[in-house]
Amino acid sequence: MDPLNMVILLALLATVAALGIGLGSMAHGGVFDERHSTQLMFVRVGAQALTFVLLLIAIYLASVG
Repeated sequence: MDPLNMVILLALLATVAALGIGLGSMAHGGVFDERHSTQLMFVRVGAQALTFVLLLIAIYLASVG
């Protein structure tokens, strides 16, 4: 597996982890959810954007070479 695929996989796992923690936090509620729900959403959106950009780069590199 080449390095770009590994980075894409790590970014994907980070997205899934942030989503899972955020959903668990919202389901449980409480102080942690009140303090960190916005931060978790920003982390998820950022990781998702990074994953998307990396996928676009991988597609471009595959079509060029």
